Amino acid sequence: MRLIYVCRHCNSYLGKLDRTSVNETRLGLTSLTPEEQADIISYNLNEDVVYVKTICDYCQEAIEAHPELALLHNPLQ
Repeated sequence: MRLIYVCRHCNSYLGKLDRTSVNETRLGLTSLTPEEQADIISYNLNEDVVYVKTICDYCQEAIEAHPELALLHNPLQ
């Protein structure tokens, strides 16, 4: 199974990890609440992929410069 990281705002591909080389505890995913896990992690069992939503540098800088963007559902699209 692979972990694929994508930006939660612009859906940019940020990277991937082979899940056999890491585990959820080392990634910090088990320290999330069930609600956070449901928001951040999604599974595609047909493709054997786990998607992890994070934020890219571009979106982080845009939201830091304009905090009101964080209130929008899809601020940068």
